[in-house]
Amino acid sequence: CETCSEEEAKYRCPRCMKYSCSLLCVKKHKLALSCNGVRDKTAFVSVNEFTDLNLLSDYRFLEDVGRTADAAARHPTVHSPTTKKNLYCLRNNARKCDIDLRTLPVGFTKRRENSTTFNCTEKKFYWHLKLIFPHCHAEYTLQGVPDDKTLADILKPYIDPVESDPVVCQR
Repeated sequence: CETCSEEEAKYRCPRCMKYSCSLLCVKKHKLALSCNGVRDKTAFVSVNEFTDLNLLSDYRFLEDVGRTADAAARHPTVHSPTTKKNLYCLRNNARKCDIDLRTLPVGFTKRRENSTTFNCTEKKFYWHLKLIFPHCHAEYTLQGVPDDKTLADILKPYIDPVESDPVVCQR
């Protein structure tokens, strides 16, 4: 047991993979590490560690996403005139700029968080970006990133050894 180091471990935490011997140790583990014990379905798994159980888990996750998307598509706000008009304008401007724009269905959290806009006077998209660095579990959200900004300029504050904040770069 990784909590008490006295008994043989019988249980394994689905979230952090720590071994426990009893319900008491499981509760202590959750309290000490602020672990909720719920497996993170979207956690990064390297190819070397990928098993049949991971494949089955991913399949079930995709089935859940499909059901959620179907339910969201039936939601009444999908059919509201303002939602359709804004989305139509965004897609139309993307098509003019030769951009293949794809959007999530209404009801998805990432769809609600998205703040991508198109400025008609400048003829420019301002993107909502989420930078995810899976190996260090770091996520950064950027809003209003102009479409003429290069990927190197976007990543410079996070990975450049000279111009980035040392704490952010180290993470």
